[in-house]
Amino acid sequence: MANYFRTALLLAALTAIFMGAGFLLAGQTGMLIALVIAAGMNLFAWWNSGEAVLRYYKAREVTDRSHALYRIVEQLAARDGLPMPRVYVIDNPQPNAFATGRGPENAAVAATTGLMQLMNEREVAGVMAHELAHVRHRDTLIMTVTATVAGAISMLANFALFFGGSRNNPLGIIGVLAMMILAPLAAMLVQMAISRTREYEADKGGAEICGNPDWLADALEKLEVGSRRIDNQAAEHNPATAHMFIVNPLHAHKHDSLFSTHPATANRVARLREMSGSSTGSVDLSPDVPDGPWSGGSGAPRRRGSVPGSGSRRGPWGR
Repeated sequence: MANYFRTALLLAALTAIFMGAGFLLAGQTGMLIALVIAAGMNLFAWWNSGEAVLRYYKAREVTDRSHALYRIVEQLAARDGLPMPRVYVIDNPQPNAFATGRGPENAAVAATTGLMQLMNEREVAGVMAHELAHVRHRDTLIMTVTATVAGAISMLANFALFFGGSRNNPLGIIGVLAMMILAPLAAMLVQMAISRTREYEADKGGAEICGNPDWLADALEKLEVGSRRIDNQAAEHNPATAHMFIVNPLHAHKHDSLFSTHPATANRVARLREMSGSSTGSVDLSPDVPDGPWSGGSGAPRRRGSVPGSGSRRGPWGR
């Protein structure tokens, strides 16, 4: 609830920035125009962004239900009562993953070949559970709303640049210039803070979905090392997509920087380790269980009272 409250508070702050800057820079008419334009642009992006991002990263859809990644996503989605999302693999050496789509009914999850080569089954389960938590929380919609308001604020600043600001502005030309610089900067900071909050919430939700916070914590530690050592050239060429990934593909940061879209990995791992003691049962990924996703069988996910930490065996990623 604390993360939901923080998200709501940040969205309220972003709205307040828009209202205040809008009145001073462009008046009520300018505010309305900026909001309509920004909403139209971002709603269009929201409706089409999923397919566009998957095409950009040349993601290949997995339709073989016996594929290891498909089976683990299927099991996790069933455990959480989510519709089965489309599953994609991206041929990229950097270990990473993301989720996209307008909502649970048309969601897609994608993992890189680098992630599947680096991690064992339990760690992959932790990562994909994190992505399914984004789907469950409709974070794509939340970030679209955030981008809409932030985009409207930037447009207001541009209106002031060309038209000189609202006549109702009591601050004069100096105030207009200051607001032109500070309002978009403040909006960007709030937008990034919301993104970090949603990542923390997806970590928590992912731990609940897979049932063992240590799986995701172990995965994040490997992801941080991998993302630092291996470049993601596609993300470098389009940094606007960086916020979608489970870890920053443009390389991780040591602290929760104001200008970072992702929390510090060490902070995320620490929170997950704290949750570990209250874990109540994990998805059964044991290879000796007939209906586990690694054996080729089918069936609903089952719980056990306790599951050992991540093993060293890798899943059959070559299929």
